[in-house]
Order: sequence, then structure tokens, then C-alpha cells
Amino acid sequence: MTRRRQLLGILLMEKNRLDPAPFPRVRQSIQRNIDSLEAQLADLNRDIDDFFRQNSWWVDLEKALSTQTGVGHLTLLGVVAYLPELGRLNRKEVASLGGLAPFNRDSGQWRGQRHIEGGRNPLRQALYMATLSASRFDHVISAFYQRLLQKGKPFKVAIVACMRKLLTILNAMAKKLLLRRSLAPLTP
Repeated sequence: MTRRRQLLGILLMEKNRLDPAPFPRVRQSIQRNIDSLEAQLADLNRDIDDFFRQNSWWVDLEKALSTQTGVGHLTLLGVVAYLPELGRLNRKEVASLGGLAPFNRDSGQWRGQRHIEGGRNPLRQALYMATLSASRFDHVISAFYQRLLQKGKPFKVAIVACMRKLLTILNAMAKKLLLRRSLAPLTP
């Protein structure tokens, strides 16, 4: 997944260079790079999908978590790749690992603002777009988002809080799946 992010970044840079390129030969060179990068990305996507499909736990996890509004295939791949502990942590631990837990800036009598810090940035990136979608179309996340906005919270603060809520929901779903799998009878 890290290599996929790298290829997407390089591909975006090459596409941005294409239009302002002054000469046809330069544009052809850039286009060859774009074609090569797109082919590499397609191969890598197939490899990633094949790798995840080999593990029955990941297949079951994808089936369970894809029922959550806003969460698609790429979000699930990102969550599984960057948070393999999913389902084995409590809500505070999963929020902290995701870099979505608010940390205080207090000293003595002074009370500062709370900010998120640390954690796994690629996980936050994977959750961001899913959370934007869920904040519009999922009734639980949307109601939570609207409550935060009505309290006067800025957009980014509300979205980060919704990201934390979405991640804890996904963690609870994975935990429930783990419990169900552990209670399943063994077949000979």
C-alpha cells in the first residue's frame, strides 16, 4: 500500500507536468512515463488484491466493514494495511494509533487547546474521504457531525471527530467479527 501511494504521487506529478510542457518530444516523454506508471499501478493493484484475497480473515473483514456507509474497497485496504491491530484494541487505543486522539496542552492552572498528534498518517488519509462521505450519508455519523457544527466547532475539528468515531465503529465491527470467528465451531 505504501508503494501504491508512492506511485500515485509520482503519477500525479507527471500528469501536472504534461500540459505546460513546451515541446512535443517532452510531452511524448512525459506521456510514456505516465503510461508506464499506470501499468505499474494496475499490476500493483492486482497484486494487492490477490494478497488480501488469500487470507480468509481479510475477506471476512472486508465483507463486514463494507456494510458501513462511506467505506469502500480502498479505504478497507488502507485500514487493514496500516492498522493490522484492528479489532484487538479498545476505542482509546485505536484512536491513538490512528492519530485521532486529542491530546491536551495543559500546564499547572493553564488549560490549552486539545490537538491530535502522532499516530499513523496513512491511516488518517485513508479515513478522510470515507468520513466525508459518511458525514453526508450515514445517519449516525451525519447526526454527530451536525451536532458538532451546531456547537460551533470548525469543519476540520468536526471531521476529525467523525474520523475517530468512524474508526471506533470499524474497530467494534472487527471485534465482533473476531468474537464470532472464535466462537464458531471447528469443522473437521
